[in-house]
Amino acid sequence: QVELVESGGGSVQAGGSLRLSCAASKYTSRTRCMGWFRQAPGKERDWVAAIYTAGGSTYYADSVKGRFTISQDNAKNTVYLQMNSLKPEDTAMYYCAAAPTRATMLSYATYWGQGTQVTVSS
Repeated sequence: QVELVESGGGSVQAGGSLRLSCAASKYTSRTRCMGWFRQAPGKERDWVAAIYTAGGSTYYADSVKGRFTISQDNAKNTVYLQMNSLKPEDTAMYYCAAAPTRATMLSYATYWGQGTQVTVSS
């Protein structure tokens, strides 16, 4: 079993920045791909970004491309989501997820964190 713990959420004004962190208790074959999802009230959970822990390939949803950056520190089993130029529509609960592949993550992630709230005011 792998535990994912997010941190770094908070409230910020539009145009501001936040950095989220996701610490995994360990990396396994089921955590080769780490990523972030978000869910706004009354909406479905949407995929935001993903990174392969071996090799570092990154992927982004169109809505955040150019504003968000996913990165990792493998020595700490930690993945980060740097969020710049935040907009009110970025307001959501952000969840860390892990899966063997990006395709698996998009259909059904193996592990989930508890979520961290991001609120962007106009």
